[in-house]
Amino acid sequence: MTETPARASAVIIGAGIVGNSLVHHLALLGWRDLVLVDKGPMPNPGGSTGHASNFIVPIEYSKMMFELTEDSTAQYKELGVFTESGGIEVARTPERMIELRRRCSQAKSWGIPAEVITPGEVNKLVPYLDESVILGGAHFPTVGVVDSLRAGTLMREEAQRSGALTVLAGTEVLGITVSDSASWAGGAGGRVRGVTTSAGEIATDNVVICCGVWSPRIARMAGARLALTPIVHQMISVGPIALFADTPGEIYYPIVRDVDTNMYERQHGGDMEVGSYAHRPIIVAPDEIPSIEESVLSPTEMPFTQEDFDPQLEQALELMPELLGDERAGIRYAINGLISMTPDGHPLLGEMPEARGLWAAAASWIKEGPGCGRAVAELMSGRVPTVDVHEADAARLYPHQRTVAHVRARAREGFNKMYGIVHPAEQWESSRPTRVSPMYERERSLGAFCYETVGWERPFWYASNAGLLERYAGRLMDRAAEWESRWWSPIINAEHLAMRDACGLVDLSAFAVLEISGPGALEAVQTLSVAQLNVAVGRVVYTSWLDDNGGFRADLTVMRLAPDRFRVVTGGATGMSDAKWIADHLPSGAFLADLTSAWTTIGLWGPRARDVLASVTADDVSHAGFAFGTCREIEIGGSVVLASRISYVGELGWELHVPIEQGARVWDTVWQAGQPHGLVPVGIGVYGTTGRLEKGYRAFGFELTPDYTLVEAGMTRPKVKEQAFIGKDAYLRQRAEEPCAVMCTLTVDSNESSDGSLRYMLGGEPILSVSGERLVDAKGRPSYVTSAGSGPSVGKHLLMAYLPAPQAVEGGSLLVEYMGEAYPVTVARASATPLFDPANERIRS
Repeated sequence: MTETPARASAVIIGAGIVGNSLVHHLALLGWRDLVLVDKGPMPNPGGSTGHASNFIVPIEYSKMMFELTEDSTAQYKELGVFTESGGIEVARTPERMIELRRRCSQAKSWGIPAEVITPGEVNKLVPYLDESVILGGAHFPTVGVVDSLRAGTLMREEAQRSGALTVLAGTEVLGITVSDSASWAGGAGGRVRGVTTSAGEIATDNVVICCGVWSPRIARMAGARLALTPIVHQMISVGPIALFADTPGEIYYPIVRDVDTNMYERQHGGDMEVGSYAHRPIIVAPDEIPSIEESVLSPTEMPFTQEDFDPQLEQALELMPELLGDERAGIRYAINGLISMTPDGHPLLGEMPEARGLWAAAASWIKEGPGCGRAVAELMSGRVPTVDVHEADAARLYPHQRTVAHVRARAREGFNKMYGIVHPAEQWESSRPTRVSPMYERERSLGAFCYETVGWERPFWYASNAGLLERYAGRLMDRAAEWESRWWSPIINAEHLAMRDACGLVDLSAFAVLEISGPGALEAVQTLSVAQLNVAVGRVVYTSWLDDNGGFRADLTVMRLAPDRFRVVTGGATGMSDAKWIADHLPSGAFLADLTSAWTTIGLWGPRARDVLASVTADDVSHAGFAFGTCREIEIGGSVVLASRISYVGELGWELHVPIEQGARVWDTVWQAGQPHGLVPVGIGVYGTTGRLEKGYRAFGFELTPDYTLVEAGMTRPKVKEQAFIGKDAYLRQRAEEPCAVMCTLTVDSNESSDGSLRYMLGGEPILSVSGERLVDAKGRPSYVTSAGSGPSVGKHLLMAYLPAPQAVEGGSLLVEYMGEAYPVTVARASATPLFDPANERIRS
């Protein structure tokens, strides 16, 4: 029996593909005294890795998920456990054929071989498929299968051979010890100190939860909520299949995904595996998973519920009648297999917010497992991950998003969309409404069409503005195609033009509002920020935060409210991650508070904004009396409001930060005063897309990611401040070099498709040379559309994209591929100079 170490540098809980990958990469990064614990036996301790179908389809719309899959595939190949079989997604409907063209265009963005093929071509690759059932397919030749158990064993044993790892199989985790310490509001309140197991106590400062469907249960031992739920994925194995009897290896024929029925079929030796995401969502609580002793097969291979699978089996027989209908073949294996789902479909990677040293590497599937293992190992080692995993940050979710009710509701809704045709702007229906602004009822009465962002109901446009459509007829760039008009309205463009002509009122309650205070506050914000923060009280500073490699970590504004008090206003989507980043870098004497639920923000912008504001306050809001880039308290009616003169839409105006219980009153006051001046309610469709793109403003997570630099984004400042800040050394090096990519604004020259209809890109599409070749810069980064949307004031559909430096020439001609067709585009700007009001006269008027 292996002796239990008294102390470990890290205890990794769970020996599936992720846990084994993690210990492998930690060992490679120099970690020693690691302990890997699992209640089950090796090499198959009974988790989801043991029953996975083990195929890898590289195409993803998410760049992060694609890169994690790409990294994982490379690791599997290096281990010698990957077999390339090719894969085909087949279409039964015209809508799916359109989606397959979109997927092939996305594949081109990432450099994945892909092509749309006819039913006959599908049949040549998969002769047992009835081509009369389908309209066509998409062929992805680099799809393959892996032996995930073998891969995990090889990585685990390599870490053991290096002397870095002790493995405790058959050992149950009974508790996690967390010490008490001071906490920032909503954040870490202690530090991991040890793990209690059935084999004894292990002192450690790091615990990593890698145990898949059991992860929430283990997290609770440390007082943490992990936003994951186990859910059933049904799978059967049919055999023996006569056609497969003489084929070499585990797989010879391409994997088939019958995506219109939410199913897949793939050869596994002499059998055909059939898996389904079409049955009813079946959620199993982590505490209800049977023990190893209680399980017939394994804890995650639960008893098969035949009635749930029968409709899918009929559809599989329809697609492959001769093969699956062969009387000599039967169902030899059938399970309700447990897999992990999160509220947004992404893994949970990194340090959790509840305790220092409590790490998550959970909700990863086979196809991205080794990539997730590498990323978490790099994070634990204080490195910038090879793959940008900010979308998978374990700290990204707000408290309500980590509740059991929310996680289960989103899992139920998302399960049947696994192979669905999901629009880029697709909105969740479950767990709504959760967070509403004080103006919500006013907005509903105005016909607000709301998107949801981290629980907030955010008006994207207002039906009450439908009358503007006639006023601006001919300038609205209306979208006739159903796909682009889904989750969109021409009212957005009408609101945009009305704001440009007069003024608009915008609900910005979804902002995350964080405050850094205390004698160490200035040191804290200086360390985090590229921009100079030692400014006069009342200044507003727009700044980037960088990682150690000089890539973007955040993009936000900071208001200096007092010598020892700074208010950080950041996007709601990244609020919790940004709060964690601040907390991780607070010096002595600096304190962090999350004030999001205490404040609401109202935006007032447009050429008449000053007239409106001046009519509701006695304070001086003239240009001389209230300069751009400053903030101060003013009175509006009976409320004291923190007004900040900045703009994200390129117009004169203010953000009005209001105590949340007074928000409706201030909205009403400004609304009534604004009517004689042409004030209209304006949605986030203008704020986040049309207004932003016309001004060329870069957005975090789209243009601003760790993969690119301030230099490449065109956001350098004339000087670099003397004070140290995170990423400064890398930034100085980057400033001294010529960029190999440049952020550009492109205009679409013609939106006319081959059938004569006008089509509008939505984002993610590949940028090509005029001869149709992919553009890739000197660092191997492809050019693709980072943001897309209407530019009503400039009369063009606008795209933003990083281009290789040689192609980043204003006036240059290129192509963008959308839905399998190429459209001509022009490089309108190869800098941060905006298309609309390039001298910024309006914003500073």
